Amino acid sequence: MFDSEISKAQKSGSEYMNHQSYRICKRCVMDTTDPEILFYENGYCNHCTQALKKLRSLPSGQEKANKLSTLVQEIKEKGIEKKYDCIIGVSGGVDSSFVAYTVKQLGLRPLAIHLDNGWDSELAVKNIENICKKLEIDLYTYVIDWEEFKDLQLAFLKSSTPDSEIPSDHAITAILFQRALQEDVKYILIGTNTATESIGVNAWSQGHADWKYIKSIHRQFGTKQLETFPHYSIFDLMKWKILNRVRLIRILDYIEYDKLEAKSILQKEICWKDYGDKHHESVYTKFFQAYILPTKFGFDKRKSHLSSLICADQITRDQALRELKKELYPPQELKEHIDYVINKFGLSKGEFDSIMNTPPKTYWQYPNYKKTWYYKTSRAIYRVAKRLLNP
Repeated sequence: MFDSEISKAQKSGSEYMNHQSYRICKRCVMDTTDPEILFYENGYCNHCTQALKKLRSLPSGQEKANKLSTLVQEIKEKGIEKKYDCIIGVSGGVDSSFVAYTVKQLGLRPLAIHLDNGWDSELAVKNIENICKKLEIDLYTYVIDWEEFKDLQLAFLKSSTPDSEIPSDHAITAILFQRALQEDVKYILIGTNTATESIGVNAWSQGHADWKYIKSIHRQFGTKQLETFPHYSIFDLMKWKILNRVRLIRILDYIEYDKLEAKSILQKEICWKDYGDKHHESVYTKFFQAYILPTKFGFDKRKSHLSSLICADQITRDQALRELKKELYPPQELKEHIDYVINKFGLSKGEFDSIMNTPPKTYWQYPNYKKTWYYKTSRAIYRVAKRLLNP
């Protein structure tokens, strides 16, 4: 049913809206601020339709419990006589914090990895300290070279794409895999999950694993050499997953994950403090998502986050609409953060205004992996190799 609906939407433009006029989905809160959104005759959009398909494909009940039990046993067996049997990433946010809590409840022996990119809020730092101390988890913090990283972040801002969070996300993935190889650990358990993140919007951000794209942006707008920045190519990722057999696992998909319940447990058990909206444990992430994206590009990521929760039956559509009416930034805090970010980047107010006034561009206006002949070939090779080496 879902595949046929999506196919119809993609093939026939006559049944759907003219994107020059505003429209919002009748089931979730995704709207035409996604320029690629599609609507069906019933008023539902492609995003929630696909999200519900993903959610319904997940195991449930006893089947989910059995899969989790099998996975945990496998991790423990392959981790025998090793200091750690899995790697986890921690940011101080709810998802990664609940991963830490869950893996300890399951009796696993994780090493927690944190990327210090210079933008951690005080609350995030405190959350990480509490998590690792109370759960007795060893913590490895990678402190990134600030001058290199600043140059790369500025390059992305100057590129005028909505992808300025990519440098952090890319570096985190690189560090997780590199540390897993150093510790000879085969499992990386991450907080990304279907229940609260079933909806992603390519137009709002893409290219997180695309080192060619990252290099092209930096080559055009950067000024320093990236000598120590943690990175990986598409071929590195294939090698790590296929030859080294390191698995990246969405552990929260193996449990009944409810975000509000998770927050309550974390607050009670490990003195975790809520930081507000999704990913706002980072000062820069909050500034970029709550100010730059909506102001310059017209993108409000709360819409995809809230729509994912609607699809998971964790909030209602009316609750989401009320949430969207709330201000993104308290005026005084916004003023303070604008000054803080400009000063930290070493920009003048005029230079920052110039960046904000540069016309928006997209991923496709720069060199990237998806434009190359070997992209589809490498994906096909990966799928075949994965079946052969990891039956």
